[in-house]
Amino acid sequence: MSYQVLARKWRPRNFSTLAGQGHVVRALTHALNEKRLHHAYLFTGTRGIGKTTIARILAKSLNCEAGVSAEPCGHCSACQEIDAGRFVDLLEVDAATNTRVDEMRQLLENAVYAPTRGRYKVYVIDEVHMLSTSAFNAMLKTLEEPPEHVKFILATTDPQKIPVTVLSRCLQFNLKQMPADAIVERLTCILGSEEIPFEAEALRHIARAAAGSMRDALSLLDQAIVHGAGRVAAEEVRDMLGTVDATRLLDILDALADTDGGRLHAIAEEMRARSLSAASALQELAALLTRIQLLQLVPRLAGDDARADARLRALAGRFSPEFVQLAYQIVTQGRQELALAPDEYSGFLMTLLRLLAFYPEDAAGLAPPSAPEPSREVPRRTSAPLPPPEVPASPAVPAPAGVSQSPPEQSPPGDWQGLVASLKITGMVRQLACNCDLVRVDGTAYVLHLPPEERHLLGNNGNREKLRQALSERLGTDIQLTIEVATVANATPAQIEAAQKRERQAAAMAAIESDPFVRTAREALDASIVAHSIKPIPE
Repeated sequence: MSYQVLARKWRPRNFSTLAGQGHVVRALTHALNEKRLHHAYLFTGTRGIGKTTIARILAKSLNCEAGVSAEPCGHCSACQEIDAGRFVDLLEVDAATNTRVDEMRQLLENAVYAPTRGRYKVYVIDEVHMLSTSAFNAMLKTLEEPPEHVKFILATTDPQKIPVTVLSRCLQFNLKQMPADAIVERLTCILGSEEIPFEAEALRHIARAAAGSMRDALSLLDQAIVHGAGRVAAEEVRDMLGTVDATRLLDILDALADTDGGRLHAIAEEMRARSLSAASALQELAALLTRIQLLQLVPRLAGDDARADARLRALAGRFSPEFVQLAYQIVTQGRQELALAPDEYSGFLMTLLRLLAFYPEDAAGLAPPSAPEPSREVPRRTSAPLPPPEVPASPAVPAPAGVSQSPPEQSPPGDWQGLVASLKITGMVRQLACNCDLVRVDGTAYVLHLPPEERHLLGNNGNREKLRQALSERLGTDIQLTIEVATVANATPAQIEAAQKRERQAAAMAAIESDPFVRTAREALDASIVAHSIKPIPE
């Protein structure tokens, strides 16, 4: 007996074995059991998700010798002939090869005749959007008022091309793409029945590569069985699909966190030598960045793989949430630009280098490798470190006695705005510092007040720790930093900057309004000044 491919052998024979389309199954089941049958159905959705399969099951439900129901017996001659594709009253038409109006008219002329064997004559028209305009017009009348013994089942992957006059005559069901978990569950069941050994990770690779199509997943599974000589192993499936091991992608993120450009280049070279897919690598990298962002914002979230999850949690602590967002954008954009690159490898390597180029300097406490700054490193000291500068918050808080004066290059006492300006911080860490007020200094202990409305800047205390490290580096000694959410008594750097910005804007507006040419133009043309278009000249 010749071999039958898995996609045909394991095609669902009834609604109970159909996976992933519960909303459609529920509606059709109720309609069949309550005998509320429409004369035309339209199933839409991408390839390989069950449109034709549902059409055949519906045809069996209508023509089963046991009666019309949502559970055809599967044993009568009508059910068996429909499963075998030779039931005389089930007419499956491929609209892609029968697009002309003459062919449609000939098909519809036979609709008036009673069914030969079954209860209903069922017309299944696949890829119906391929019909010509004349063919659509020819079927409108029959589609609206068909004979009692005729049922139309239309299927398409592009419902936008179907005339609204046809859509209005059908019950439309939108089939969903198969979730990866549902595909894995189905493949597990099939391999168990076929007694074929497999690894769960291999099935996850196949499910992701299938992109929501069960038929594609079964075709890939057939290929994987042949490729693995009767077994489905993760390593062999990765080689077959050209996908990248998650460990190698985590190595990329580790190298990025270490700002190790040489290691990034070495990983890219290794992937090129193994002919791994750059598009797949960037797709999986984007998925990992998504998981990292979720771990940052939802700390209790756990992954499928305990080891990978542990590494992801470590990376979530090394990357700032802002950079993860930027990295995701770079990776997804880089995948789109692969077709424009000189070759796939160049596009992939350039994407990795772009991640490195935009990696913030303060994230790892190192300057980018392309522009080292020796001054960023804290020099070793043979004597005791210099004490922090005396920075009283207000006259009510006297400066600690015995504290030495700041070195000339450091900020003057009490100048929190100047101290913040000299820190090497960016993003939300700088916003946190700019919205705080320095209220007390006790030796190496610094106490800041943060307004309640800005408490979100603390995040999960990661921003506070980065600010503490930046202050310690700037002051040349390890400090303790406490940030209390409380009403601030003095103007924060952010408030000072906002006030200065308003003053510059008001001065720019006044300069424009007092300009003689502008005054003349306004009077002669009855014109007005658009206030938001006035921008002060940058200092």
